[in-house]
Amino acid sequence: MIWKEMEDFVRIFDTTLRDGEQCPGAAMSEDEKVEIALHLAKMNVDIIEAGFPVSSPVQFAAVSRIAREVEGPVICALARSLRADLESARDALKEAKRKRIHTFIASSPIHMKHKLGKTPAEVLEMAREAVKMARGFVEDVEFSPEDATRSEWEFLRELVEAVIQEGATTINIPDTVGYTTPQEYFELFQFLKTKVKGADKVIFSAHCHNDLGLAVANSLATVLAGGRQIECTVNGIGERAGNTAMEEVVMALRTRRDRFGVETKIDSSLITRASYLVKTITGMVVQPNKAIVGANAFAHESGIHQDGVIKNRQTYEIMTPESVGLKSNRMVLGRHSGRAGFKDRIIRLGFDPKPEELDNAYQRFLEIADKKKEVFDEDISALFQSETRRTQVDGTFELVSFEQATGSNKTPTSRLTLKVSKETKSAEATGDGPVDSIFKSIDKITGIYPLLSRLVISPVTEGTDAMAEASVTVEYEGKRVVGKGDSTDIIEACAKAYIDALNRL
Repeated sequence: MIWKEMEDFVRIFDTTLRDGEQCPGAAMSEDEKVEIALHLAKMNVDIIEAGFPVSSPVQFAAVSRIAREVEGPVICALARSLRADLESARDALKEAKRKRIHTFIASSPIHMKHKLGKTPAEVLEMAREAVKMARGFVEDVEFSPEDATRSEWEFLRELVEAVIQEGATTINIPDTVGYTTPQEYFELFQFLKTKVKGADKVIFSAHCHNDLGLAVANSLATVLAGGRQIECTVNGIGERAGNTAMEEVVMALRTRRDRFGVETKIDSSLITRASYLVKTITGMVVQPNKAIVGANAFAHESGIHQDGVIKNRQTYEIMTPESVGLKSNRMVLGRHSGRAGFKDRIIRLGFDPKPEELDNAYQRFLEIADKKKEVFDEDISALFQSETRRTQVDGTFELVSFEQATGSNKTPTSRLTLKVSKETKSAEATGDGPVDSIFKSIDKITGIYPLLSRLVISPVTEGTDAMAEASVTVEYEGKRVVGKGDSTDIIEACAKAYIDALNRL
């Protein structure tokens, strides 16, 4: 058996780096993928789907590097039921200590006819050959009949039975377009587990999309039907409306063990850190009322709620903030806090600072403390993350200063000074707004004129003096990069994010 004694727990198959990255604007660099993968390993994620190696040289390199550098989880590569895909996956996973090939082919009538142009018999044979070939490369093979929830059940049974005979060890039943409902998905899993020959020899897995807002509910329904793997992403990012949110599944199984009878092996205290890391790297903002990791997930404003929580936290909290890596109370540092206290807080927040990163972050902290009365844990996480990110980039451009003139009866004008290598350069530009004018000033100095495809600005904490995080996505000469910046001044945050993106280009 691939899984030791087929232990009874729910495996977490994290596809943030593959399916999650397919979310528009969420592209990640190789270093960023490795950073996320290392944190997922620290969380005890069972399987990391590192990417789709055949799709591009960048994808292949990222999967290869994760296979080489990340230990603990099974490292998985996606492949269509094609020889070239399977060989690429094999090669990318070469250095992984624990490896899996995940191969798939469409099984619904609409996909087989309009996408593949294949008959059911042809699809069945392709699936057989793909799993047979994959099993020749690795011991751990996962098979997915794409669009399974819109497939004919009897054909699905025949297909699953065939790939088990060829050596598949995990059978994933994807709700590719977010179409099914919890009861229907439960019944499909029960049907396959009772009607498929060899079903007792494999792990059944759920992979759900959130088009109807049912991804987590559908995934949990399969656990009741005997499913023991859930495919998910951090913060639920993914194509269209996203994927099953890992943090919601983990905490639902833990909080309602009385109902499900099984849990995961995830260290839930690292969930908040994972959420913040993925949000920062991808620029995909987490809505405040998002379950588990949203800014309001453990906030109580109603007087009745506050009174109840003060008397007994369980009146309105079904899990503790500490269980997902939050402090129960916001901890505040100020301008009089020393380096030792700052370092202690950084470590408590889950970071492992290098001396240079700590020095740079502390200087930024002092600058922010002079502007804000209170500096919260969220501010510290944001500034340390940005300093770590900045030191990873060989910066050609650095913001020195900027001035702006704007108003209801004025054309927004920016004058900006950058350090370009060792030289200082300035430029002035007008624009449709203050952000547009400052970006055009930067373009003038750098001589780079990229296409800005996305700009997101979000507050880190509350209040008019809150730290703001800006994320920009730019495209230039066929390359897309994401830049990040933060400041108590949103214009400065935008400028820093844009400069970060240009440095990455």
